[in-house]
Amino acid sequence: MKTNQIKSGVLLSYIQMALGMCISIVYTPFMLRLLGQSEYGLYNISSSVISYLSLFNFGFGSSYVRYYTRYKKSDFGKLKSLNGLYLLVFTILGLIAFVAGIVLALNCRLIFDDGLTEKELSLIKILMLIMSFNMAISFPASVFVSYITANEKFVFQKLVNMIKTVFNPMITLVVLLLGFRSVGMTLVVTMFSLITDIINIVYCFKKLNMEISFKNLEIKVFKEIAAFSGFIALNMIVDEINWNLDKFILGRYSGSVATSIYAVGSTLNSYYRSISTSITSVFTPRVHSVVLGDNGRKAITELFVRVGRIQYIILALICSGFIFFGERFISIWAGKGYEGAYYITLVLIIPTTIPYIQGLGVEIQRAMNMHRFRSIAYSIMAILNISLSIPLCIFWDGFGAALGTSITLVLANGLLMNWYYYKKMKLGIPYFW
Repeated sequence: MKTNQIKSGVLLSYIQMALGMCISIVYTPFMLRLLGQSEYGLYNISSSVISYLSLFNFGFGSSYVRYYTRYKKSDFGKLKSLNGLYLLVFTILGLIAFVAGIVLALNCRLIFDDGLTEKELSLIKILMLIMSFNMAISFPASVFVSYITANEKFVFQKLVNMIKTVFNPMITLVVLLLGFRSVGMTLVVTMFSLITDIINIVYCFKKLNMEISFKNLEIKVFKEIAAFSGFIALNMIVDEINWNLDKFILGRYSGSVATSIYAVGSTLNSYYRSISTSITSVFTPRVHSVVLGDNGRKAITELFVRVGRIQYIILALICSGFIFFGERFISIWAGKGYEGAYYITLVLIIPTTIPYIQGLGVEIQRAMNMHRFRSIAYSIMAILNISLSIPLCIFWDGFGAALGTSITLVLANGLLMNWYYYKKMKLGIPYFW
């Protein structure tokens, strides 16, 4: 049954991505033209700033599957308390994130005064407030998403995401045609997030019989989770820096137009990444089961290699196709003024192919409690990324910012992490390549 869930989950992931990409090809040109470069840039700047609020997660969300797997086998009573502990912690963290978002929105002038006009500053404040609310709600809701993942109910999960993928842009386009622009678009995104959160909560209680108890909450367990999640939190900070720093820097030094051009390339890179992560997310519970089993490094390596090769075949086809046809595609798809997005996309997707095909390695590290090295190494690389991206951005705008990020990713993923997998984790990296 679980094997069928995994196979169906992977299949539905790709159906969802295919639908999303087809819809995006039709929807994005209309959206770009209805918003204009400036307002599209403002939307992305707001999104990049508010995304940093997700760091208040502190890595707790990534540890849920690990502790769920442990308690499900040994003590169902502790599992109820675990659910209560996570829900309580995430509700508090969500409130903290919301307050932080309000503070950021009210002080946006201090952050972007040099790069944005008075009108743009007023608009970005509204966008950031709406996005902060959406982010705050997502914190407690993520507990239910994690519960569904831990139970390996991938078919339901992917179907909900698929419905969201189809209807979100459709409603957004109607709102844009009615003249509500970026504020309307942000409200639609928030509305769909709330709807999917409610659906997930109902499913957990009605179908999965999820139980939550706020009694006997163990401080010892919380401390253990906090210790395990600490380096995951550090890794999240680094990921946010690497993937959202460029938009922030561009908004600060180059303005909304340069940010909008970069955002097109970044959007294409996110599609590229989603193709890889859709497989990785389905195998997360399996990784923890294999690591907790008695099959050793050989079974882990075989799973790592099998998933990685599937990802490589798909990503290599997409990457090579974009190299030859991407420039023409962007000129038709995004329109005049976005030509530079082709080179930005290339600089982003070529070096990131390495971490994308080795995405399962991150979950293996967490399952083996060996994720500290990656967090520390990526922290050093994040500092290097900032040091490179700011001067490169000043000289070459979006291309320079993307180049700084790519250089650090090659060093971190291409060299350091493969060395760590092979020497310290004893995985068959020569066999992988």
